[in-house]
Amino acid sequence: MIIRAAPGVDSLAALAQRKQWRAERGGSGGPANRHGANGADVTLLVPPGTLIIDESTGLVIKDLAAAADEIVAARGGAGGRGNMHFKSATNRAPRESTPGEKGESRRLLLELKVIADVGLVGRPNAGKSTLLSRLSRARPEIADYAFTTKTPMLGIVSVSPDRSFVLADLPGLIEGAHAGVGLGHEFLRHVERAGILVHVVEPSPADDTDPVANYRAIREELVRYDASLGCRPEIVVMSKCELPEAARVRDALAEALGREVLAISAVTGEGLDTLLRAVVAALDRREATP
Repeated sequence: MIIRAAPGVDSLAALAQRKQWRAERGGSGGPANRHGANGADVTLLVPPGTLIIDESTGLVIKDLAAAADEIVAARGGAGGRGNMHFKSATNRAPRESTPGEKGESRRLLLELKVIADVGLVGRPNAGKSTLLSRLSRARPEIADYAFTTKTPMLGIVSVSPDRSFVLADLPGLIEGAHAGVGLGHEFLRHVERAGILVHVVEPSPADDTDPVANYRAIREELVRYDASLGCRPEIVVMSKCELPEAARVRDALAEALGREVLAISAVTGEGLDTLLRAVVAALDRREATP
């Protein structure tokens, strides 16, 4: 049983409805010292980024991070020995034989962690899905209710004929996500793979919360889940800049953070070119870092 990461496979959905796979049995030997046929391998194709986890111990056996990475999940048993193996000068017609060995049997968990160059993070309804749909050909479901995005969505953003990057719309985070509140761990595990974070802040949340406090709360959740996320390159953007209060909120956020905050509108397209240039510059810096 072989599990292989393959390009073009983008989910584990094809494997989700089946709980057991069994490789083909080997054939029996025959007269005239004939060897039995080997059983055929079974290869399961999974997306790059799939973790192979031992169910009993919870240990990660293999991280299939790149296309063509593979693991032999279970090996077949060795074939048995027929009576001709025991023939000798004093035992001309042996009747001894040994049976073939049983193959390995294992219980494994397959977990997909999205691999993306850039990950969109923020609270639910911050505008991440709309932004993804404007920058790529991805078409996430978009609606006016919390947690529109239930699973990560990927899109390829083409900057020029010879330059593109993978952008992931990661499900919205809430306070307590690091401790599993809501679907916290289901969401946060995908952030680990994103090389650069684009933190999307909404200027006028429907629940009347403070955008600056919201930014800090999400940052806290990221760091408490994985301290290394606090050092990940981050671009902060104020979404929905077409709203009247957006300019004031953006200035307040920039002052509170002591850094630049980009203003964008996925509806009108304002600021999207500036955001793309900032993302490409951040990617270039990251690639240049040893």
